[in-house]
Amino acid sequence: MEISEEQYARIEESLPVQRGNVSLSNLQLLNALLYVAEHGCKWRGLPKRFGNWHTIYTRMNRWSKSGVLDRIFEKLQREQID
Repeated sequence: MEISEEQYARIEESLPVQRGNVSLSNLQLLNALLYVAEHGCKWRGLPKRFGNWHTIYTRMNRWSKSGVLDRIFEKLQREQID
């Protein structure tokens, strides 16, 4: 399961703006998170196509603590109700 560009466009405004020299897009990160959730693998078990597992884990952890993931889920739930 992966998020398409169209699906990503619906939640893009809820994500932090990427700044600086970032090698991993927010879309790639979200797809990596979905992979871990779907397959139940360890972070180190992520396929190389997603990028460095530690970078993904660090950004996911930061997003979780700052409420980014909550905002994404709330936005998607509101769209389901409307």
